[in-house]
Amino acid sequence: MRPSRALSWLCVFTLGAVVCSTPAAAQSVNRAAINELNEQLMYVALPLTLFVELMLVYAIYRFHNNDDPRPTVDDPALEVTWTAATGAILVFVGISGFFVLANPYISPASADSTVEAGEGIEIDVLTYQWGYEFSYGDTGVTTSETLYLRNDTDVRFTLRSTDVIHSFYIPELGLKQDIFPSQETVARTHPTENGTHRLYCAELCGSGHARMQAPVVVLNQSEYDDWLGEQQEAGTNSMSTPDANATAGANTN
Repeated sequence: MRPSRALSWLCVFTLGAVVCSTPAAAQSVNRAAINELNEQLMYVALPLTLFVELMLVYAIYRFHNNDDPRPTVDDPALEVTWTAATGAILVFVGISGFFVLANPYISPASADSTVEAGEGIEIDVLTYQWGYEFSYGDTGVTTSETLYLRNDTDVRFTLRSTDVIHSFYIPELGLKQDIFPSQETVARTHPTENGTHRLYCAELCGSGHARMQAPVVVLNQSEYDDWLGEQQEAGTNSMSTPDANATAGANTN
């Protein structure tokens, strides 16, 4: 196969990989921000990667039989050009990353604010070896087996640990925050799709670490209100699981 044809196929395969790597629809504002940043960085990294690979292939083809190599000649204009281009790329990456890190749904420092009344819900999360306890604001409802969220609603978590370092990690929602003993940590999210996800502890917290996980069920407003009303009627500490049909047809991860 001629080198020009090989380079053409390389370009085709690279473009195909870009098309096939388009991320699926995000299930939360957090995940959407992370996906957008990854996409921006991919469009910067892909041309650079392709350029470097093409230069390597060209150098191998052009100089593989060079029996009389000569030293390269200084080219100040070329050196200034690639230095300036590298600086511009780093500035772009830095600015893009800064805006994502400053997002209150991503950064705990930016998330440390109360949810406006009527605009969201607050959930206190207490972690221990090896489980979670979720208290839903001033509703008097507490669950320990499943976390319930309302779709299209701001959620503010206040995270505490009773013993060692734990983590609050929901990959599908783009939410991850470490939880430290004797210290309150804040995290926020805003689900955009109904569905069932999985909450993990991402910090090695002892012999029961592997089983420290819980389902996360995102319901629409009417389903969430119905579930909350049922728990309040049943008692202030409810450990029951909502009807599985409530999330029928929802996205399951």
